[in-house]
Formats: sequence, structure tokens, C-alpha cells
Amino acid sequence: MTGIGPVEPVDSPGAEGSCDVIGVDGPRLTDRWGGWWRGLPPRSRGVALAATAITLLAAGVLVPRTLSGDQHPEPDHTPVPWPANVTAWRYLGPAGLPEPSGTHPTSGQFRFAVDVHSGPPVTLQVTGAAFTGLTAHALPAAFTVHPGTTRRVTVEVSVSDCSGLPLNADLPFLDVTLRNTRAIQHHSFIFGRAYSRDLFRLVRDACATTSAPQPGRPSGSAGSQNAD
Repeated sequence: MTGIGPVEPVDSPGAEGSCDVIGVDGPRLTDRWGGWWRGLPPRSRGVALAATAITLLAAGVLVPRTLSGDQHPEPDHTPVPWPANVTAWRYLGPAGLPEPSGTHPTSGQFRFAVDVHSGPPVTLQVTGAAFTGLTAHALPAAFTVHPGTTRRVTVEVSVSDCSGLPLNADLPFLDVTLRNTRAIQHHSFIFGRAYSRDLFRLVRDACATTSAPQPGRPSGSAGSQNAD
């Protein structure tokens, strides 16, 4: 076969030229990490695994706590209620023994139950008994009722002047000062027919010697009214 000589290698050892290397990558990170790991002695591998486990465990505990700490509910900013809005009085009946027939007592004692529904404790003081000519005070003079509790109180009412007193009224009331951490209020608590009957029995007995009884007049509407 003419025109064909022996085939020589492209980059034979005797050739002076060189060829470019195309498409060869450097060592990958996983290869380097694997080589480093294989080069560690067994004891060092155990220490590294234990440290990794502790790190992952700490991250699993601290991250949920951090997230939950950012989601605490905001504190409730409910304002302290007005003392008169959370305080209620109930009439229970007269206190003490009935006076002997024919006597004319000028004072009497009456029992009440006082409730505070919510909020801080309320301190109360009875200051009046609705009509000029009557005075009233609680025994003791000032007392405190805690929320969610009932306090039984005795109020002494005295007749000091019969000239301006009616001998009957439908809805007599007590004037009371109430105080809690929000405010001090002057309030009137009105009671129904049971208290009216017992109070004006006292008034009629104390004023029995007067010759000109005064006409009755209502002292308010049912419920309670603010004296301010």
C-alpha cells in the first residue's frame, strides 16, 4: 500500500509540543470532606460525631423556645372598674331585739349584705340616710370588701330631728362613699319596701309626740343612683 506510512502517536514522548486538557474539574467538596473523614483516626471520628449530635440537640431545644418566646400574648390592659359599678347592697332585716311597747327609741340597727363582684377591694363608709333629720353610720365606720366575697354589715340609723321627716317613703336609700385603686365615689344605694317599712317604723316611734305628721314623698327610683 503506497502513500501510507506508520501511524505515530499524537503526543509521543519524543514530540516537543503539548496538548491542552479540556473538561477536567477540580476535586469536589464532598470528595475533599470524604478524604478528610477517612483520614481521621477512629477516636477522632467518635468525638466529632458526639459533638455534632450535641449541637443538633441544642438547636432543637433552643429554636422552639425562641419562637414561642416571640409569641407570648400581650398582657391584658383591662381598666380598673369604678367602685360603684361592682358593688351591690342587699337589705337583710332589722338587727337587735325589739324595743318594749310604749318606748320611743330614737335609733335602730339594720343589717345589710355588701358584695363586690370584681376588680380590686372596695372600702366603704356610710355617710347618710337620705333625709334631713336622720344620721347613719356603719359598724365599723369604714370596712373593706374583697372581690368575690360578701360582707355582712350593721348600719345604725338615728332620728335627730322630726320636723323635716316624712313618716313614710317608698324607696329610702343610704349615702355611701366607696373607694378603690381607681377612684373615690359618693353613691346612693336605694332599697325596697322591706327596708322602708322597718326604717319608718323607727321614725314613727321616735316622732310619735309630734302633732303634725309630714306627707310622704318618694326618695328615688328603684335600683341605685349616683349622688355626684
